[in-house]
Amino acid sequence: MARIAFILLCHKDPDAIIQQARRLTEAGDYVAIHFDARAKRSHFDKIIDGLGDNENVVMARRRIKCGWGAWSLVQATLYAVEAAEKAFPKATHFYMLSGDCMPIKSAAYTHAFLDGQDKDFIESFDFFESDWIKTGMKGDRLHYRHYFNERTQKRLFYGAFNLQKKLGLDRKVPADLQIMIGSQWWCLRRRTIEAVLKFTRDRRDVMRFFATTWIPDETFFQTLVRHLVPEAEIETRTLTFLMFSDYGMPLVFYNDHYDLLLSQDYLFARKISPEARELRRRLGALYTTDDAQFTISGEGPSLFKFLTGRGRIGRRFAQRFWETESSLGRERELMIITCKKWHVAKRLLDQARQATNVPGIEYLFNEEGTALPDLGGIQTTLEKRTRHRRALMRMLFDYYDTNRLMICLDPSNLDLMHDFYSDRSVTKLLEIKTDFSDDYLIGHAKRVGLAGERTPQETVDRLLPTIRYDVVFESDRIRDANFPHLYRIHESRTAEENTEALAEFLDVPPEKAHEIASTHYLFVD
Repeated sequence: MARIAFILLCHKDPDAIIQQARRLTEAGDYVAIHFDARAKRSHFDKIIDGLGDNENVVMARRRIKCGWGAWSLVQATLYAVEAAEKAFPKATHFYMLSGDCMPIKSAAYTHAFLDGQDKDFIESFDFFESDWIKTGMKGDRLHYRHYFNERTQKRLFYGAFNLQKKLGLDRKVPADLQIMIGSQWWCLRRRTIEAVLKFTRDRRDVMRFFATTWIPDETFFQTLVRHLVPEAEIETRTLTFLMFSDYGMPLVFYNDHYDLLLSQDYLFARKISPEARELRRRLGALYTTDDAQFTISGEGPSLFKFLTGRGRIGRRFAQRFWETESSLGRERELMIITCKKWHVAKRLLDQARQATNVPGIEYLFNEEGTALPDLGGIQTTLEKRTRHRRALMRMLFDYYDTNRLMICLDPSNLDLMHDFYSDRSVTKLLEIKTDFSDDYLIGHAKRVGLAGERTPQETVDRLLPTIRYDVVFESDRIRDANFPHLYRIHESRTAEENTEALAEFLDVPPEKAHEIASTHYLFVD
């Protein structure tokens, strides 16, 4: 009978990980876990305490910091695969999962399905000939070396990329490989895993090549499996049910999707909402049921689109994403940096991004030209962003695959602050207090249209006290709002004095916060 070693990559929610691992091992299967080194040490220790006595669970031999689109995701997978291959000699299959995945079939059904299919299940389409990549970078993912993360180090990423193009430093794909692409959610037989691990030891040239490609989790295993396994033994599909919206975002399943999920020709589903507790409970109980019967219809994508298209608020399968009251998510943390001097907030955001690897976005509700990913049009204008602010933020959390996100807001956006604070997510606010010279305030008046190049000096002089009061008034309104988790740093204070507030806001050690607070050009106009 098939016995599965589940390869679980996760970075949050230790309680859910423990529950998931126990559920999977109760059916006689195995679990190998890589827990992101960026996550809190206390969360990792909680997983160890909760699963330490379970002989069917093993931890990856090393924890590394993972970043979307980076080689670290593949390396973390390999560490977990190596641990599982060594610890569980009876495992016949190795199945990639994330913390957002849950079974939509029973263990008995899953084992019988794999027993009847002597194949590897992995999406594996020709990288250059297929249309798997819809938008964005394609061949350049491979032909140039990518040392930086596009999401967290955008300037360095494109700076290094453009420099290589300018200098003609392109490279060729290893001659004996046909590069393939597909979803990272695969299920491979033991002999395939053994062949892949041997290949990684023997072909260091290929490992170096993939280590500097962009988004290698979509190409590494897909290419190696196709290279090592006869085509007749590969089923070019994933056994994990996942769909994407018209905006390119993964669809999230809720309590009323139980029947829909069970009827699909898949073994697991992704993503299950953390707030869909009843769905999680029912799917968890399903996996250990021996006599469950399944009628496979496989109409998931078309049925989902039909039902959500007909939905109204409160109705079965109603669309949730664009409701005004939609939540960012109870487990998420929105970190707002507000400062009248936008360049100061942007500098601090950039330093915080580098120090914490938390994605950060500049004044997206104030500047039309703020760099944003393509989210299907919702991001195109300030009016759309503001009107659908919660939907936009939720899409950005999903896009960056994170539970923590930083943004910059102008102090005048008090209504947005109130709205975000009223959400079920955790909202934190850092106000940067700066000094304002007369020259700066005059420049500000010209930028917002209160004055022009030909405005008489006496008019400007009369405006200055009003403008200065307006800046103070915005700060007072923020103070009077009594927001929880409100922190302040001041230009007039020393780095040591600003360190405590920064450490609490960013949830970083004091020495890291002090390093940010000591940025010598932070407050320079």
